[in-house]
Amino acid sequence: MLFIYLLLAVITAAIWYVHRKYSFWADRGVPFVQPRFPFGNIQGIGRRMHSSQLMTKFYHELKPSGRSFGGIFFFTNPVALALDLDFVKSVLVRDFAYFHDRGVYYNEKDDPISGHLFNIEGTKWTNLRKKLVPTFSSGKMKQMCPTIVSVGDRFRECLERVCLSTGGEEVEMKELLARFTTDVIGTCAFGIDCNSLNDPNAEFLRMGRKVFEVPRGRILKFFFMASFKEFSRRIHIKGTAEDVSAFFFKVVRETIEYREKHNVQRNDFMNLLMQLKNSGQLDDSGDEVVGKLSLNEVVAQAFVFFLGGFETSSTTMSYCLHELSLNHEIQQRARQCVVDAVQKHGGLTYEALMDMPYIDQCINESLRKYPPGANLIRQVNRDYRVPGTDVTFPKGMNVMIPVYAIHHDPEHYPDPERYDPDRFAVERQESRTPFTFLPFGEGPRICIAQRFGMLEARIGLSVLLMNFAFSRCSKTSVPLVISSRHAVLTPEGGLWLKVEKLKA
Repeated sequence: MLFIYLLLAVITAAIWYVHRKYSFWADRGVPFVQPRFPFGNIQGIGRRMHSSQLMTKFYHELKPSGRSFGGIFFFTNPVALALDLDFVKSVLVRDFAYFHDRGVYYNEKDDPISGHLFNIEGTKWTNLRKKLVPTFSSGKMKQMCPTIVSVGDRFRECLERVCLSTGGEEVEMKELLARFTTDVIGTCAFGIDCNSLNDPNAEFLRMGRKVFEVPRGRILKFFFMASFKEFSRRIHIKGTAEDVSAFFFKVVRETIEYREKHNVQRNDFMNLLMQLKNSGQLDDSGDEVVGKLSLNEVVAQAFVFFLGGFETSSTTMSYCLHELSLNHEIQQRARQCVVDAVQKHGGLTYEALMDMPYIDQCINESLRKYPPGANLIRQVNRDYRVPGTDVTFPKGMNVMIPVYAIHHDPEHYPDPERYDPDRFAVERQESRTPFTFLPFGEGPRICIAQRFGMLEARIGLSVLLMNFAFSRCSKTSVPLVISSRHAVLTPEGGLWLKVEKLKA
């Protein structure tokens, strides 16, 4: 009998606890989406829909309230969903001191490769970013440019072979673009010829796929780790697969050993990381010492550089090609922009790539319509009273900025489903409301590799448009279906297009 009483007491306490957690927003008079135990409001993510679609649904449900934010729940934890651009500015810029961490789970002790710039927090993030910022300067991008262009030439040859063997009637471009970006990152980050353009089963490519193509249940695991970080660390949960971590540690260690033994110098990211590892400064930075990197830190930064360049750039180019294939007038205008710049500067040089305004407009409109990072998360690092309200966010709570929803809000972008690169013409950019375009984030924590990603996309699209024409085929999905199994916004079933080689 005593056991039954104890069991009833435990059940009653558990019900009371869950009810108290789920009353967080109601107690503060904040409009919220009704949660369901145990997942709160995220039960459909990874199975029925992508997180971007779910957050967009909540955004439109809560925005009519007129409040600057609304309430949702990840499991039993309250999360603030941004609804107002001024609130977004407060989180990302104005009150950054309260929101400098992403709230993403990482575990340096058990999973050292997770301790990279995207994940880490506090002063450690500040110090590491200071060390790495010089490696992404415009000067460093100019040095890497010829290396990327040479991979672009191999990409052209690869696509020519595909067109010859298949007739070009039905070509899956997403996979080919992933192979291109894999070879670019392998060369620029590791100084290694991954050869994935010639070998679709190359190990670098396989590892990239494994990171981003997650089983359905694993997406909920990521939300669990982000919601219960300290508990996850105590039970030694790792966010990175063992074989992926082992592969990148082996590659980086062997690359460093070989280069140091043979005194190899290259204009790539690994060379810059080695300079920081050995001396704490870059060779061309004068006497400025930013501090040394450990081997674990070098591996972690090379890893996140690979992830960022592999998936986000390939999906951005995929979406851009999809839209160009449906809009032949826009495609021809983009092609002419490339041809004019190449003729003006005597080849596909860094200067030519920086002089392609309409290509930039096409890329930016693709990033608006299909932002790879569909949501931004920031964690409150000390109690924060929201200006103009009596609501205080407690330390440790997460704030979600629904980038996809903002990019598709007709209040900011009329007819948001229409692909219109002229939205990003210079004269219209100057009048655009701040914080309505967030593909790389904003504020001090904006993507450090933004320049590299844009350069890689410009080169890839320039090579393709100069040599091929793209149109829809029988397998082209219109509209595109977004995969629920990927963290990054990715088309379900790939990107199928008809590809025709242009006559010289």
